Amino acid sequence: MTNTQQTAVTVLGLGDMGQALVRAFLQGGVSTTVWNRTPGKDSELVAAGAVSAATPGAAVAAGGLVIAVLFDHASVHETLDPIAADLAGRQLINLTSTAPEQSRELARWASEHGIELLDGGIMAIPPMIGGPGSSILYSGSQPVFDAHRETLELLGTAEYFGADAGKAALWDFSLLASMYLMFGGFFQGAALAGSAGITASEFAARAVPWVTAMAQGLPAYAAAIDSGDYSAQVQHLAFQKAGLDAIVQSGRDAKIGVDLIAAFAGLVDRQVAAGHGQAAFARVIEEFR
Repeated sequence: MTNTQQTAVTVLGLGDMGQALVRAFLQGGVSTTVWNRTPGKDSELVAAGAVSAATPGAAVAAGGLVIAVLFDHASVHETLDPIAADLAGRQLINLTSTAPEQSRELARWASEHGIELLDGGIMAIPPMIGGPGSSILYSGSQPVFDAHRETLELLGTAEYFGADAGKAALWDFSLLASMYLMFGGFFQGAALAGSAGITASEFAARAVPWVTAMAQGLPAYAAAIDSGDYSAQVQHLAFQKAGLDAIVQSGRDAKIGVDLIAAFAGLVDRQVAAGHGQAAFARVIEEFR
């Protein structure tokens, strides 16, 4: 018998992600109690073996590890503040998407109420949970992480990033920022190609290998950023500015939105205007700083 078979878990929140977590726990033999603000969302999970609770208090009273996977930071407090006394002496994992400072605030709140808090950032979409591509980043209470690591591994690879409760969220959102802007760039390109009758599927067939090849340059950009050496060997910022200006103009000529690419072009424009036209492309990070 594994430790996970002896673990009891309470999951608060049954959105798509919450339901995926519960399914992974049940498949791993974990006794799981569930609660959701909107009644009826737990019927399939109950049929699969979960125990339904009518209130957050009743769910927490079931015992074991408590996991909150709610809508946002405010909803975490709306759900947990009224039952803070019931959580005293208990272990809580917050898997709600909360900004780093919000995670730190929640850790202070937990400490004030005698609650051990571990915060997490889920690097997966619901269908990936429990599969080989799923990863969840954690920070905050190491005793909570160590005590439940085997259970947490049912959800995906579990990595611990230290006692700072905001560190996992910082990693999570930094990686998500890269993802969203990558998708945004694809949508921009697909819209431009589509103005000439090229389908999004045709565009994707060429975009995937192109973006994959370009991603290989990230370590070199990182090395320049870390060293602060922005001396350009090829394609300096002034060169990049000319290309970006042409892309923006192409979008305007095609009568498609250029908000995203124009905003990025603006960052390059400001660097060039500040006298850094001969610097390497990686110097654009200074606009974010």
